[in-house]
Amino acid sequence: MEIHDYARQLLEAHGPKAIAEAAQNAIDLEQKGELELAKTWRHIEDAMKMMRGPHQS
Repeated sequence: MEIHDYARQLLEAHGPKAIAEAAQNAIDLEQKGELELAKTWRHIEDAMKMMRGPHQS
């Protein structure tokens, strides 16, 4: 539940670019070998994608 709360707060604060920021955080952490933290950021990214709903073109 914490992840969803944090994801919602990030979306409210940063809008759609929050998803890209979460993905970049995960990539940076993976490169540093911080795999557990990277995994958390991937969960946050996924939660924001679900909250955003289907992609509209």
